[in-house]
Amino acid sequence: MHSIAETAGLIAARKISPVELAKTALARAEALNDQIHAFIRITPEPALAAAQAAEARAASGSLRGPLDGIPIAHKDIYCTAGIPTTAHSAQLKDFIPTEDATTVRMLAAAGVVSLGKLATHEFAFGGPSFDLPWPPARNPWDTTRFTAGSSSGTGAAVAAGIIMGGTGSDTGGSIRGPAALCGIAGIKPTYGLCPRTGILPLAQTLDHAGPMAWSVEDVALLLQAMAGHDPADPGSANRPVPDFHAGLAQGVRGKRIGVIRHFHESDNPVSPATLAGIENTIAVLRAEGAVISDITLPSLAEYNATGWAIIYAESFAVHEAWMQSAPEKYGEYMRHRLALGALMSAADYIQAQRRRADLITRSIAATQGVDLLITASAMGEAPPITAVSKWASLEKPGFTMPFNVLGWPALSLCSGFGEAGLPVSVQIIGKPFDDASVLAAGHAFEKATAFRATRPAI
Repeated sequence: MHSIAETAGLIAARKISPVELAKTALARAEALNDQIHAFIRITPEPALAAAQAAEARAASGSLRGPLDGIPIAHKDIYCTAGIPTTAHSAQLKDFIPTEDATTVRMLAAAGVVSLGKLATHEFAFGGPSFDLPWPPARNPWDTTRFTAGSSSGTGAAVAAGIIMGGTGSDTGGSIRGPAALCGIAGIKPTYGLCPRTGILPLAQTLDHAGPMAWSVEDVALLLQAMAGHDPADPGSANRPVPDFHAGLAQGVRGKRIGVIRHFHESDNPVSPATLAGIENTIAVLRAEGAVISDITLPSLAEYNATGWAIIYAESFAVHEAWMQSAPEKYGEYMRHRLALGALMSAADYIQAQRRRADLITRSIAATQGVDLLITASAMGEAPPITAVSKWASLEKPGFTMPFNVLGWPALSLCSGFGEAGLPVSVQIIGKPFDDASVLAAGHAFEKATAFRATRPAI
């Protein structure tokens, strides 16, 4: 399969038909969905209509840009006008929005062809659950394995080569987790860069919208269309959006990169293959001209305790009415996690936000001398999907939560393969609104390595 960037050139040259591309992607979605359950709903009619419009623009030389005619799909918490948006839950099984989410509208304006709605953990929180109206997504590298979550369907559909990219959301790692375990690229942008209006909330002071794709270059192209100010989102930043694709050329020469070794070596030790991937990433970026040093931040446990306290409190605030009126419509995982939030006091929540402010201050001070950071994004290869416990996120501190607490841009990308032949990953983090440097570093690593040449056998 070509990348988005390559396909855009072929569409512009009239060597690929957006209609034929959409038909092929739809056929692959239908053929594979019984194995990987990436889609909750495939939407052939609107997809083909969008593809025909893109083909007409190609014929008249009026393409809207590199995403025109590109097949993607949306996580099923992104509202889509006239198309059910379920959050993978019986609570919203029959909910049909009347308006698109802002980012859905922005991507449509760029010409994408949406194939449908993708599986998620229930309301981006409760999963992987087997007691919901639809099964959980499966990992295309090994369908007995976990995809991570909550943007599980997006990770699976991109890795399986059904779509070239898709939307995700990230409150504690829900873009970077599936990117890590499914061997793709995904960025949690700076807080406020991508509007969240029309995306079903989980915890609004931590929620981020962002793109997922096979390569960092493709992520940059999608982020370009998703970034911008939206007055309807109180967290949206009103500032110019840089050219992320052009920014990839800056590379990493002269960039100062801090390695947060204690995160992945002692706070939560990673697998040997993951550690080797991180060390290789460091070596590659050093060879590309980066200046590498070790750096110490507050412990993973501090960030995770703070972030999860906020998530549990804010998610219960979103779901309180349904928890009182129809708790049976949630799956067990979601219901029990929300119940934990119900036990938190206002004082608990305020103290967590105070701790968050302290962590931000300490993190800014600790990173004064560097431009970028590196650590793990997952412990290792994907575990069996049946081995993921209800409270897994509370058992060991995750590598992604710190950057939700901070709101800093963070990218997960494939750094190699482990003993079982499944992907391992690395996380590259930047300062607020320096998403372009994060993407440039990831792109430099991908260009210097061959990991993007290996696709799952599915």
